[in-house]
Amino acid sequence: MSRIGKRPISLPNKVTVAIDGQSVTVKGPKGELSRVLPSEVEVIHEEEATVLVKRRDESRVARQRHGLSRTLVANMVDGVSQGFQKRLDIQGVGYRAQLAGTKLTLSVGYSHPVEFVPPQGIVFELEDNTGKKVNQGTLVIVSGIDKEVVGNTAAKIRAVRPPEPYKGKGIRYMGEVVKRKAGKAGKK
Repeated sequence: MSRIGKRPISLPNKVTVAIDGQSVTVKGPKGELSRVLPSEVEVIHEEEATVLVKRRDESRVARQRHGLSRTLVANMVDGVSQGFQKRLDIQGVGYRAQLAGTKLTLSVGYSHPVEFVPPQGIVFELEDNTGKKVNQGTLVIVSGIDKEVVGNTAAKIRAVRPPEPYKGKGIRYMGEVVKRKAGKAGKK
């Protein structure tokens, strides 16, 4: 049995789960998420505050999808109750981000600014070095209720200018360590 898959999912207050065949809908204070799970697993709403994900048989595919399905449902519950966020740090002279309404504009060394319109359910915020919310800064916070969309949006922003190994300039995840390389040795 999967160590992750057999753990029950506890539901916080104000979070409800509706199961319709393979479709699972989770509603909470921050919003509503829905997902269709693979046919090899079934979701059981046991008590008032717990949900269990069980596999239908012992086939290889069912065993593979058991833990995945449990994690997907647990992420939905966490998302509608607390939400998710990714923090991106912009490093480099003249590199910065600006918010115009909901649109994020990055100035990261190209001849043109790079603009991002947030997908459905995603909110961009900017902070300065002191932690205050600002309209222009070097710390971008991507937040939303769907963990997959938050992670993909943060990855797309980072892909605009990933950190380079010589000077360390670029967009990196908060806490990401970039191995620095030595530059060319000059002639003597």
